[in-house]
Amino acid sequence: MLLLTPSGFPDYELIDCGDFEKLERFGKYVTIRPEPQAVWSKKLSQSEWEKTAHVKFLQKGSNSGEWKKLKQIPDRWQVKFQVSSSKSQVPNNLKQETLSMKLSLTSFKHVGIFPEQAVNWNYIYNSIQLFPSPNGGGREGAFRFLNLFAYTGAASLAAKAAGADVTHLDSIKQVVTWARENMELSGLKDIRWVVEDALKFVKREVKRGNKYHGIILDPPAYGMGPAGEKWKLEDNIGEMMRNVLQLLDEKNHFLILNAYSLGFSSLIIENLLKDFAEEKLETGELYLHSKTNLKLPLGVFGRLRNY
Repeated sequence: MLLLTPSGFPDYELIDCGDFEKLERFGKYVTIRPEPQAVWSKKLSQSEWEKTAHVKFLQKGSNSGEWKKLKQIPDRWQVKFQVSSSKSQVPNNLKQETLSMKLSLTSFKHVGIFPEQAVNWNYIYNSIQLFPSPNGGGREGAFRFLNLFAYTGAASLAAKAAGADVTHLDSIKQVVTWARENMELSGLKDIRWVVEDALKFVKREVKRGNKYHGIILDPPAYGMGPAGEKWKLEDNIGEMMRNVLQLLDEKNHFLILNAYSLGFSSLIIENLLKDFAEEKLETGELYLHSKTNLKLPLGVFGRLRNY
C-alpha cells in the first residue's frame, strides 16, 4: 500500500491540524476549517491558530456554515500549481505547465481545490505524456480523458495541459462554470463540459461504445444529481465501477479511483478493481504533512495502468 503526499506546491501548506480542525495556507491567506479526521490534539495553541488565520469556517449544519473573517481577506483569490514530468520516465523536451485556480469562500467549507489531489494531477500529466502514439506521448487528440465528479477541474486542467482531449463532468452547473474559469486562467481551451448525473452519463457512454484512455473519479460519500438523483458511495460505487471499467480503451489506459469517506478502506478499493481488471493495480492513502509534523489522512485511492 502506498502513502502519498503532494510536493512542489508552494502555494499550499498545511500548518497544523487537530481537535477536528485544520489550519491551512492557500497562497497568501490562511484558513481554519473543520476536519473530521483530525481526532488528535493540535500542536499549536488556539491563540496561535487565530493569530495566524485570516478566516475561520463556522459549521452551522451538517453540510453548511459561514465564514468569520479574522483579518482582511478577499472573497476570491488565485493559487498556482506547476505540473511537471518525471525526468526519469519521459522525454527531456517535455516542459512544466502552470495551472491557475480560482479560490472562493463557499458555504460548504470548501475553497475550490483539494490540495492532496495534487499527487493525482502530476500522475495524470505524466501518464498522458507516456501514452504510446506514433509521434510520442501527449499528442493533441490522441488521448481521450474523462473526469467524473470533476469539481473545479484541476485534474481536467492537468490532462489538457498534457495534450489530452478532455471531458469534464459534474452535476452542479455553478461548479462547471468555475472549472471553465480555471481553464481560461490557465491559458487552456477546448475542454468539453457536461452537467449531468455521473452514473447516468457513464451508462449511456457504455451503450454508445465510447472509450477513454484515462479516467479519474473522485465520488463524494453523498451527493445529488441535477435531476435529484441520489448518490451514496457504498450503495452505488460497485455499479459505477462495473460501467466505468467498460469505458477504458482495451489496449492502453489508466484509471484513478479516489474515495474520501470515514471508515472507507483502501482494501475496498483493491477488491473493487480486482473484481473487474487484471492489470497492474496500486492502492494506498493520500495525506497532507503538516508543518508541525502531523500526517492528515484524506482519502484512499486505487490506480490501474495498462501501458
